[in-house]
Formats: sequence, C-alpha cells, structure tokens
Amino acid sequence: MTGVLLVAAGGALGSLARYLLSLSLARGGAAWPWGTPAASLAGSAAIGLVAGLGVQGPMRLFLIPGVLGGFTTFHAFILESALLWERAPWVGALYVAASVGLGLAAFALAHGVKAGWGIKAGGLGLAAFALAHGVAR
Repeated sequence: MTGVLLVAAGGALGSLARYLLSLSLARGGAAWPWGTPAASLAGSAAIGLVAGLGVQGPMRLFLIPGVLGGFTTFHAFILESALLWERAPWVGALYVAASVGLGLAAFALAHGVKAGWGIKAGGLGLAAFALAHGVAR
C-alpha cells in the first residue's frame, strides 16, 4: 500500500509541475504546443538520470512512475500530434520525429551521468543501451 501512496503523491506533484510548465510556455498564444515537448525532454532526461544513478526502492517509485509519470506527457503528445497532422501531415510527422528523437537523446545523455557527474562516452551507444534495456528496471 505504501508504494501506491508514493506513486499517487508523486503523480500529483508531477501533474501540477507539468501544468505549470505548460502555462508558462503558452503565454502569447503560441501556435506550437511548447509545453509538451519541454515536459517530454525534461522528463526523459530526469528518468535517465534517476535510472543512471541507480535510485531504487521507495524513492524510485516516488520519482519514476510517480513524479515523472505525472510530469511526462504521452497523452498530450498523441493528441497534439494528431491535431498537427490534420493541419499539415509533414508538421505532425516533424513533431513526432523531433519529440521522440530528442527525448531518446535526453534520456541517453542523462542516463550516462554517474557518480562524479562524468558522462559515458558514445552518445549513440547510450541511446542503443536505453532502447535495449528500457526504463522500467
């Protein structure tokens, strides 16, 4: 039961943070949904960092499925991708490619951060490692 409460509390905080980020980036009526890719990139990097540092136990539950699960934006990503596709298919495709590509790069770079804040060499190798091993470990 403690795990469920940790995930729920973290999810509430992450959802609020994502909402506030979207509000702050939506000023001026921007035509591009900047909040979603910003949350996706920041969330991908944060998940990579937490996983790369080897955070385990209750703190991992609170952070990855909780805070970062509430903060990241797959549901919004799908809706916004479809709306952009309806407007212009190439814009929707660009949005998907940029979001996924940059998200994987952010994860891979942050996952390589270890004690002493050193970065593993070979960014493409890190991206392949991230894809092969997933983030749910």
